[in-house]
Formats: sequence, C-alpha cells, structure tokens
Amino acid sequence: MLLRSIEPGQYTSIRYADRLRDAGIAASIGSVGDSFDNAMAEALNGTFKAELIHRHGPWRTRTRTEFAIVEWIDWYNAARLHSALGDTPPIEHEADWYLRNTTPADTVGTN
Repeated sequence: MLLRSIEPGQYTSIRYADRLRDAGIAASIGSVGDSFDNAMAEALNGTFKAELIHRHGPWRTRTRTEFAIVEWIDWYNAARLHSALGDTPPIEHEADWYLRNTTPADTVGTN
C-alpha cells in the first residue's frame, strides 16, 4: 500500500501562514491537526449535503447541479430563518444590526 506523504501539505501551511503574516492578515485557522480547525465548515457541508444534495438528487446534469447550489447558497445566506438570530433571515438581521450600530457619519462618502 502506498501512502501519500503529508509533508507537502505542511509546507503549504507554513507558506500560507507566512504569506498571511506578510500581508498583515490575522489567520482564522487553527494549528495543523487542530480538531477545531474545520468544524464550522464541516457543519455547513453536512447541512448542504443533507438539505440539497441528498434530498433533491439524483442530479442529472452538472449545469442543473450548479444552479441548484447557487440557489441554495443564496437562500442560506439571505432568506433562511435562523434560530440564533430570533428566527429572522441573516440578511435582515445584518441590515438591522447596521441600522443600530452605525451613525450617518459612518456612511458619508459611501454609495
């Protein structure tokens, strides 16, 4: 049995972290092998697969699948009711947050 070497991934991670640091960007990732590193992404992937891919498949064409994914992402980001947000859609919650947390001076010069 041949096993894939993990060294290239480690070097990529080091280069990636170095690049972020050089650009003055704080990484939002954990250390290599950190069990919390991808927990949120994995939870979203599980939701996506359960709610769209498995529930509405089988998918007959790549084009139809891509359109369904774009529609699901739009629904997920904008229209779904989110219990942690008081059963309001994320886009509505964000708009309300900006109304409460910005002043007219914050928006001067923005269009």
